[in-house]
Amino acid sequence: MDINHLERFRATVAAGKTAVGAVVTLDDLAVSECAGDCGLDFVWIDAEHAPHTLTTIKGHVTACRGTGCAPFVRVAKNDVGILKPVLDLAPAGVIIPMVDSAEEAAYAVAACRYPRTGERGCGVRRAIRYGKDDLFDYFSRSEREPLVIVQIEHADAVKNLDAILEVPGIDSICVGPCDLSGSMGCLCRMEDPELNKVIDEICEKTRKAGLLLGTAGGPFAAWKHRKLDWVALGSDWGVMAQGFRNMLKEAGRL
Repeated sequence: MDINHLERFRATVAAGKTAVGAVVTLDDLAVSECAGDCGLDFVWIDAEHAPHTLTTIKGHVTACRGTGCAPFVRVAKNDVGILKPVLDLAPAGVIIPMVDSAEEAAYAVAACRYPRTGERGCGVRRAIRYGKDDLFDYFSRSEREPLVIVQIEHADAVKNLDAILEVPGIDSICVGPCDLSGSMGCLCRMEDPELNKVIDEICEKTRKAGLLLGTAGGPFAAWKHRKLDWVALGSDWGVMAQGFRNMLKEAGRL
């Protein structure tokens, strides 16, 4: 929909480019508006680790509308009650954490799609532009959007990856390197050889399955050879903090 710029995001990826985004943790909607006006392809509105509410999520999703930036929302949990109101905000994608089995993946897909293919409840407002668009045209579009993005971020998920990738309706796999490293006993030791071997395996299998591949984290050079379709290379607070440090260095204070 033009309301969330998903087609533009898909076109960027289809052209062989890596879509670049940022994680949004701050509640000021100007963060997402700025990210979009600066040219980022998407924002990752993090409702798992940041203190977002439905109101702040809606603000960020809405702020993206006037830009070319696609709003993704990472929910706190793979739970239909949590997903339902987020879906009604018409984001371009939902990122669902800690999907460790095919059963959990199937549950996530069903929560994001209307009957008969899914179990999503019907409370459409923003997605049909408050009645301007035809409801049944939207129902047809909703079979393809938002993107259902499941995170592979635990050793159990890696063991079950083949089965997860066979679940119909998954649009993208998101590698979660930090939590994955924790489950492997090497928390945030990104140079660990075994961790990188597993990440390479996830990426290779995802590409072979024909699903979009993404992650959050940098530097870009660490991911380029894995041929990601999309990557959130930084966060609002991280970019801001680095900017402040650069100011201090320029002034000779650091």
